[in-house]
Amino acid sequence: MEAQVLAERVCRGDMTAFQDLVERYKRKVYYLAYDMVGDHHEAEDVSQEVFIKVYRAIRGFRRDAKMSSWIYQITVNTAIDLLRRRKSKPSVNLEDFEHLELNDNPPGAGTAALDPARQAEAALLQRHIHQALSYVSPRERAVFVMRHYNDFKIDEIAAVLDISSGTVKSLLFRALQKLRRQLASFGGGSLAENDHE
Repeated sequence: MEAQVLAERVCRGDMTAFQDLVERYKRKVYYLAYDMVGDHHEAEDVSQEVFIKVYRAIRGFRRDAKMSSWIYQITVNTAIDLLRRRKSKPSVNLEDFEHLELNDNPPGAGTAALDPARQAEAALLQRHIHQALSYVSPRERAVFVMRHYNDFKIDEIAAVLDISSGTVKSLLFRALQKLRRQLASFGGGSLAENDHE
């Protein structure tokens, strides 16, 4: 069913349609939130808050807009709000990595799951990247995780954040520079350069 049709049905008070909407987007919203905040429980809280906001605001949803971009924009903004409320820099709890199953192919894993040594190396790099992400601004973090963890294209990120593609590239460049510096302090790691599409 088309997302716009679902939105119309939700606007008419159809709770089954709203449940369908949640089912369609909940996994992507959760992982985007998790990549932003770096904590399993906070990502769940963000996800719940996102769908409450979606339900409350859906009557104002522009029918000519893309539903997924609108929901991801709410997700990013809610995660940024949480990051800004934190009194100290976010810390990464290694227990949060336990919810990722081998079959989920977490970002950065690639084919490492086939080789235990490569899998361990990929997990260590991911841990360093999560730690390094605490040193970038919330908007830089949003751009980085959408691009590298969620495979958003530059123009999709621009639509979600309601900024120009040039601004996305600038934020991504700054995030990558900061992350490279942090990863160097951890003793290695590399980040892709293919961000100009």
